[in-house]
Amino acid sequence: MQTLVQDYYGRQLQSSNDLKTSACCDSSQVPEWLKPLLARIHPEVLSRYYGCGLVCPPMLEGCRVLDLGCGSGRDVYALAQLAGPRGEVVGVDMTPEQLDIAERHRGFHREVFGFDNVRFLLGDIERLEDFDLQPASFDVIVSNCVVNLAPDKDAVMRGVHRLLKPGGEFYFSDVYADRRVPAVVRNDPVLYGECLGGALYWNDFLRLAQRHGFIDPRLVTDRPLAITDPALAPRVGALRFFSATYRLFKLDGLESACEDYGQAVVYRGSFAPHADRFVLDKHHDIETGRVFPVCGNTWRMLHDTRFAPHFDFIGDFSRHYGLFEGCGGALPFDAGTPSAATPCC
Repeated sequence: MQTLVQDYYGRQLQSSNDLKTSACCDSSQVPEWLKPLLARIHPEVLSRYYGCGLVCPPMLEGCRVLDLGCGSGRDVYALAQLAGPRGEVVGVDMTPEQLDIAERHRGFHREVFGFDNVRFLLGDIERLEDFDLQPASFDVIVSNCVVNLAPDKDAVMRGVHRLLKPGGEFYFSDVYADRRVPAVVRNDPVLYGECLGGALYWNDFLRLAQRHGFIDPRLVTDRPLAITDPALAPRVGALRFFSATYRLFKLDGLESACEDYGQAVVYRGSFAPHADRFVLDKHHDIETGRVFPVCGNTWRMLHDTRFAPHFDFIGDFSRHYGLFEGCGGALPFDAGTPSAATPCC
């Protein structure tokens, strides 16, 4: 599979226009705060972008960030602007042709940004231990539609957990299925290259994350995917695919369910690009200045991470009130009808 992926992304695809599905391109609305960052990135880097979402979480100033499967470097150069001159962004990819594009335009971005805080490494994200990267040295790790391409997903998750600092997060977009993908789809070279063949059944992903120490995965955004090539649609049958962004926190003390301790938080609105509200995940859109009740896990995700200076915290863990209202285990994605006419990127 490694050879297939290298060939597909290094030689067969020359731009996002060559893709046959809407999986590996971002058709979601680009937020206004991110548009100026993308506008400063070299056009060739943008044209060779094959991600399935946006992996630019807020509050990265001074952070050390790792991008798994960075490709031509679009997300690296966006994240570099957020991390600033005191931060660092490291991109890892196994496709030399893609990294060549990223490196070729490094000087361009240094001139535009006024600093150079990036570096690129050639290698396999399933073998992160082979790189000269210190354990517990990254504040944030991101990945954009790449984990599904790795046959050994356990190795990827194990490496991510090892490299994250306590309180750090894995913020990543990927492709998921509403059931386990059969072998005939997994072994189809085009469907695999298009990020569908290697997609995990969403519930298997949750189990994968939990067994590697990410106890309470949080879904941030999701959208149904369309197969735009009519020759491919019959090959997937009744399978439904979704692009989804999750955030996983490396935190001690998280529980397997959302437990209610009578806690709440108040967002101060102190982070300028997000002065009106802070969105932790799909179910936690926290308006500035309003007391917002939270479960114990959410309290820790805000109190024990880089977000803490921007919140006031109410309560502790001294009294338990049972399961927090609204917890459940059904399909987490919005199963709307995908639009094949929606333009990529």
